Amino acid sequence: MASNSTRLRALALYKELHRLGREYPDPAYDFHGRIRRLYEKNKDLTDKDEIEKALKLGEYIKKETLALYSLRKYRHLKRMYPDSLTDPIP
Repeated sequence: MASNSTRLRALALYKELHRLGREYPDPAYDFHGRIRRLYEKNKDLTDKDEIEKALKLGEYIKKETLALYSLRKYRHLKRMYPDSLTDPIP
């Protein structure tokens, strides 16, 4: 059985991922469903190493999702401003 602190870490990570999934750019991806299935698959883990491995995977998914959002914002800003190389100012 996982310790209480590990359980709280897993729940906090789940909440963060759930919040991040609200703005996921592709609605067909089913971000929330995938996260839920991932957690349900790992709910019976008892080995501390396996639990840590699963939590690290969750942290990796969180970082990748944040990077995706940053990239999306960057691309949006790039579209909003003209490219200085293709549009020379007279």
